[in-house]
Amino acid sequence: MTIWKRTLALALALTVSVSLLAGCGKKADDGSGSTSADTSISAMDLAGVTDPYLATAGMAGDTVVAKIGGYDITADDVLYWLNYGAEVYLSNGSGYVTEVPWDSELDDGTTVAQAMLDTALDTAAYYRILPEVAAKEGLSLSQETLDTLDQQMDQMVESMGSRELTEHALWYQMSSWDQCLRLYQTSQVYALLQDKYYGEDSGNYPTDAEVLAYAQDELGIYKVKHILLSSKDTETNEALDDTAKAEKKAQAEDLLKQLRETEDKVTLFDDLMKQYSEDPGLTYYPDGYTAQKGDMVPEFEEASLALKTGEISDVVESEHGYHIILRLPLDPEEYRSELIAHYMEEKGDAWMTEYGVEKTDAFAKIDPKSFRDKVLSLQESVYNELQAAQEANQSDSSADAETSDGSGSAS
Repeated sequence: MTIWKRTLALALALTVSVSLLAGCGKKADDGSGSTSADTSISAMDLAGVTDPYLATAGMAGDTVVAKIGGYDITADDVLYWLNYGAEVYLSNGSGYVTEVPWDSELDDGTTVAQAMLDTALDTAAYYRILPEVAAKEGLSLSQETLDTLDQQMDQMVESMGSRELTEHALWYQMSSWDQCLRLYQTSQVYALLQDKYYGEDSGNYPTDAEVLAYAQDELGIYKVKHILLSSKDTETNEALDDTAKAEKKAQAEDLLKQLRETEDKVTLFDDLMKQYSEDPGLTYYPDGYTAQKGDMVPEFEEASLALKTGEISDVVESEHGYHIILRLPLDPEEYRSELIAHYMEEKGDAWMTEYGVEKTDAFAKIDPKSFRDKVLSLQESVYNELQAAQEANQSDSSADAETSDGSGSAS
């Protein structure tokens, strides 16, 4: 399973309960800031809908579409992640992409539709196996955790006004009451497994050295400050003539000489940076830049990576001008959780291989494009219903306020 697939899963593991429990029913922003209904989409008749998966994919949510290690993977979970994948794809288009190119082929010859469907299955399978792994490890959720979930569900119903509206709000994200409970519980199970394997008392808690090696060597992250004497006019952005450039370079060499001669290089570096640096980003990044390999121009990056923590470079020339670079230490606390997630990803890959995923005949009947089209129709109906309920509540509140302040009368 690729990193982006697992990222999809783990990000939702921690946030899906929050988004479903706290914010259901609001129309997703299309990038323009508007949240009005899309009049080009025909709204589905909610009166006949009892199972959102049957209404959109033509199969009941509890249909077994695959198995992992003999454990059932049902349609509701695969379809939830399929729809989520489509939403992610469109949101990454920043409003310029309005449709998923389902029939387009990827480099390996598979279509976007098949790739998204397979990814949804992988994610659903991963979620399905986590509780089984936890049970084998002797882990279970506390009563306090389960009570918290019940309280959150009750709060959501109270906020929405009724259980029916709450369930319909969940349909908007192609979830359901039971699935929402499962996703929340599985996210908590994941946290238990992570703590058992890599928590502070596990014996495998990553050391600072391991974290820094991962951040620097695997992720290619480094942190630096620099003094920039620009080879361009800071007002017009036009390139300076050769004489002016030579003066800037000589000035940079003089600043470097001062840094080489002082004992407190870090303090002087900050003083000179504030006084002389012409980097426009200094206002926003006064404490330095945290970058990954490939982020900066080659000359700057090469010089930065050649430095040890606390070292200062020679004068480095790039298209931006003349740099003096100070390599800064990374804070391992900022990357420890990322390394633990990486370790858990490796475990997840091993579990997926160990248990194995097998598709049933029902899986082949899922048509991603047709499903997504009907999801939009369902979403339109849910949005309209929730908007009407909200307007009715606002109208009732206004009427109550008028009655209580004496500006109106009750019949």
